[in-house]
Amino acid sequence: MKKGFRKIAILMSFIVFCSLGLNVNADELSDAEQQKKALEEKKQAAESEKNSLAATLSATVAELEETRIKTHEKHNEVIEKEIELETARVTANDQYEAMKKRIKYIFEGGDLQFITMLAESKDMSDLINKAEYIKTTSEYDRDMLNEYQATVSKIEVQEAELKAEHAKLEEMQVGLSARQAEFESLLASKEAELGGLDKELQDQIAHVESIKQAQSEAAAATDNSPGYVSGGSSVVTGNGTFTHPVPGSPITSPFGWRTSPITGGSEHHNGVDYSAAAGTPVYAAADGVVTVASYHYSAGNWIHINHGNGLVTIYMHASSFVSGIAPGTTITKGQHIMNVGSTGDSTGAHLHFEVRQNGVAVNPLQFL
Repeated sequence: MKKGFRKIAILMSFIVFCSLGLNVNADELSDAEQQKKALEEKKQAAESEKNSLAATLSATVAELEETRIKTHEKHNEVIEKEIELETARVTANDQYEAMKKRIKYIFEGGDLQFITMLAESKDMSDLINKAEYIKTTSEYDRDMLNEYQATVSKIEVQEAELKAEHAKLEEMQVGLSARQAEFESLLASKEAELGGLDKELQDQIAHVESIKQAQSEAAAATDNSPGYVSGGSSVVTGNGTFTHPVPGSPITSPFGWRTSPITGGSEHHNGVDYSAAAGTPVYAAADGVVTVASYHYSAGNWIHINHGNGLVTIYMHASSFVSGIAPGTTITKGQHIMNVGSTGDSTGAHLHFEVRQNGVAVNPLQFL
């Protein structure tokens, strides 16, 4: 009798011990599941923030690219305006020189020339015509000079406005680049946070599974005792008017419409590009006077030569100028003026050769 009671007591103690173990595991599992759920919600929120940052970054990059294209286009507008301004200045100067010659003639001869001219008149009508001619010539010189000077002033204002717009675009570009860097940094930080949360979540999932496994093992241990049922678990050179500026060099981009090598968009190419090794000599296409020999952010090292009668040639992207080449220098046809380079907006060593006739870009090949 005593032995039977002892066996029953041992069995009851075992069942109570297993039940206590199951209860402890159940509480621990509940806490672990709650922590897992909290981590999942935190990860979901982090992923949402990451997606938002990625979308903002993508929009910023697109805006930056658009601004870069606009900045490049504004570069081209500024250089076009500078060429237009230089042409207007040359025209105004030519008119001024012509007027000076006529004034010099008048003052060197004194009033006597006027008196002689008027005295030699055939009749009163001839006298009036000659007097009117002198007056008209003087007024024409003055009016033309005023007109050209007004044109120069107008273009200077336009150029200043374009440069201001260009500066504003460059400022926007700097700001957008800073925003891009900031969002890239935030995105990288959020991705690192997600990586940490993912690892923490995986560890928590493993912890939940280990608790479930312990529960399963505890339940299996009680399955062998009378009256206990387990609930289970689940898991889920040419020969024309001009000499060739770089003899023997091939054309890589002709005059006319093309796909821009800088922006990838469609643009009108106002000159001809000749591919040549850096340092290759560049020769003046014809006699003339240098009006520009300087550096420009888009054209690089460039030279502008006035050949008279409204005809100018332009040479861009040089690595260097020949010594002595400067504004005011008189150039002869075929003279070595610069060396091929890749300065300014350029994707490789080449010469951009341009011809302007009365301020309008024309195909250089018709002169070679």
